[in-house]
Amino acid sequence: MWKTFGMLLAALGLGSGCSGSQAKLLELEGGIYLKGSVPHTYLVIEDRHTHRMYKIDNPASFDLIHRQKHVVKVQAKLLDEEKGPGDPATIEVVKVEGE
Repeated sequence: MWKTFGMLLAALGLGSGCSGSQAKLLELEGGIYLKGSVPHTYLVIEDRHTHRMYKIDNPASFDLIHRQKHVVKVQAKLLDEEKGPGDPATIEVVKVEGE
C-alpha cells in the first residue's frame, strides 16, 4: 500500500515539494561555499544581491566542489523553500554560465 502511495506522489510531482512544471527558476550570482560539519557537509551558493544562501542539491553535476570561494552565475530550479534560520532553501543547478 505505501509503495503505491509513494509512486502516486512521485507521479504527481509532490514528493520533492515542487512539481517540474511549477518549479520556480532562479538566476543567482555569488560565491560557492562548503557548509556543515563532517560528515554532514554540503555546498551552498550565497547570492551576492540578496545575501541568501541556497543549498545545492546536485553539486557533482557541474563539479562545483572545485569552484569554492569563486563567484559563479547559475540558473537553478527551486526545490524546497527555506524552513528557518540555518536551513537554507534547496536548489538544483541546471546551468552554470561560462560553460
